[in-house]
Amino acid sequence: MRSVKRARPQEIEGRRKPDRRSARPNRAPSGRNTAGKRRRDNSVSLSIAALRRWYAAGHPVLWLTALLLLAALLGGIFAGGYARRAINAGGRALNSVVADAGFGISSVRLEGNRRTQPNDILGALGLQPGESIFTANVQSARSRLLALPWVFDAEVRRQYPDSISVSIVERLPFALWQTGEGLYVVERSGRAISIAEGSRFPHLPLLLGEHAPESAADLVDAVAAHRAVSARVKAMQRVSGRRWNLILDGDVMVQLPEDGWSRQLDVLEHLIVDKGVLERDISEIDLRARDNYFFVLRNGQKQQPARGNSA
Repeated sequence: MRSVKRARPQEIEGRRKPDRRSARPNRAPSGRNTAGKRRRDNSVSLSIAALRRWYAAGHPVLWLTALLLLAALLGGIFAGGYARRAINAGGRALNSVVADAGFGISSVRLEGNRRTQPNDILGALGLQPGESIFTANVQSARSRLLALPWVFDAEVRRQYPDSISVSIVERLPFALWQTGEGLYVVERSGRAISIAEGSRFPHLPLLLGEHAPESAADLVDAVAAHRAVSARVKAMQRVSGRRWNLILDGDVMVQLPEDGWSRQLDVLEHLIVDKGVLERDISEIDLRARDNYFFVLRNGQKQQPARGNSA
């Protein structure tokens, strides 16, 4: 009888068939690549860490100083005009190129200006011959045109390739206003337009007195509606800012009331046409009273004709 010895685990493990996959030798990673990558990672990490330590150690003051120096340098460049000169030089070069290409301003077309001189318009436009039509600031040119005395409105347009069109709307003269500084042309609103020669506006009514233009429109219209009165009025005088006097041919003064003067114009029309008062030696007609009127003769005598009787 054979005795059977129990095999030890180590011996059984040794008799097993070796695994092919486990039998393959393991390749060790390349030491060269690993070492290079670690060195690069370490250098980057060390650089970032050094920057952090440098910034945390109070170096923001250096950054601020550098920024201030840079700002001072830029300010000196602009203050000294170097940047402006460089920009202007570039702009001139670009304008030259554009002009050579046929887009330089060669003409300005004007319309609507009767009393505004062409030279004044061209001066206000501020555009130079040969200037690029693309860089011409038409809005600024329009603003300068509106500052001219006679210009009420204006339109400035580019007309490609090389022309500028200007359309002017001028103010309408309404009356002449005599002041201590000179004779002014005024609008209907009372706004003074400019100093003018009366010979250029013989058809306009003449206003006298302080603040006369502001309140003259209604009176001018009413006088124009009375043919006989309108044909003989030389001037309209504002008195104390309250009422009007009419100065007729022969320096005959007609005093109108503060209120109800439109009705008194009807009376004056009747006296001129039907009574022929201006053929008499009269220097003044007082119409300030509603129901009565007075004549002042040139010798100073005052008369009060009865209504309905001949003057």
